[in-house]
Amino acid sequence: MRAAVYYGQKDVRVEDVEPATVGRGQVRVDVETCGICGTDLHEYAAGPIFIPGEAPHPLSGKQMPITMGHEFSGVVSEVGDGVESLDEGDAVAINPILHCGECRQCAEGNYHICADINFVGLAADGGFSENVVVAEHQAVPLAEGVPIEHGALVEPLAVGLHAVRRAGVQAGDSVAVFGSGPIGLSVIQSLRAAGAGDIIVSEPRKARRELATESGATHLVDPTEVDAVEEIHDLTGGGVDNAFEVAGIEATYKQSIQATRPQGTTTIVSIFEEEASAHPLGIVTGERSVQGTLAYLGGPRSGEEYGMVIDMLADGTLDVDPLITARIDLDDIIDEGFESLLDPESGQVKILVKP
Repeated sequence: MRAAVYYGQKDVRVEDVEPATVGRGQVRVDVETCGICGTDLHEYAAGPIFIPGEAPHPLSGKQMPITMGHEFSGVVSEVGDGVESLDEGDAVAINPILHCGECRQCAEGNYHICADINFVGLAADGGFSENVVVAEHQAVPLAEGVPIEHGALVEPLAVGLHAVRRAGVQAGDSVAVFGSGPIGLSVIQSLRAAGAGDIIVSEPRKARRELATESGATHLVDPTEVDAVEEIHDLTGGGVDNAFEVAGIEATYKQSIQATRPQGTTTIVSIFEEEASAHPLGIVTGERSVQGTLAYLGGPRSGEEYGMVIDMLADGTLDVDPLITARIDLDDIIDEGFESLLDPESGQVKILVKP
């Protein structure tokens, strides 16, 4: 089968690979759609970061070369022995998290911050391929009426939902979001669903600012034209209750903290390629809080964010249309996928790959 395989920085090859066999407790999923994530771009442009390079990952036993892709959906085409919750023909979204199940965090139910956390598509072969073999619990059934393609957006939408829940946003809170790429747009949609008041988005790219409006932003700031922090303080009379950093650069890291009111909270969502610093005095004197957020709880049950996102897609609370800007074939993943998304003039946000 055809797959996009990561061999190193700027070295992804679309080639023929041998399909994996289905073992006990596993299913094969024929991939319908796989989204290109910001994490994929970091790996392509500056990696390996999450992708194991020098030694196999302790959970998967794999290292590069690895088939990329962790935002994907498809149809179950083969069911292994012992699988009880899935049948051939089921439409599913994939929860790509790999976790040990034994460390303190896993024991406390926080498997998304497992000591050995990694993901299908980064530490095990993923969805930029014709089919993938995953564990039964990783294939989360889609609700009736949710298109299979939309299942590929469950993962980034769950990231946004988890970030908003972790921040504890309350109805009416004022919020600033720095960056309106796919995860920024996911955060904005979850903020809207949570009943946030003013949702101020700072984004230098015009096309992405327009998409932010479609997703629920109430005010837009172009940081190349105005001082984003001053503008946010002017709009809110002294700073927002919550800020989300979703751009992954030092400038927005500093701005997201400075944009909050005293006792406000900043949530860092981005995966940073490089170190970033901010003077701590403003945090101390304003009793501000800065916290991180990673991934999501990916199961189908109540309280698990994959299941919540699927329900919100089914009832129209979340809308994938503002996120999707292109659909491409697997063979075009380099030029029309990675390179296009890295081009600041392209206007692309979420590109879906159709293997």
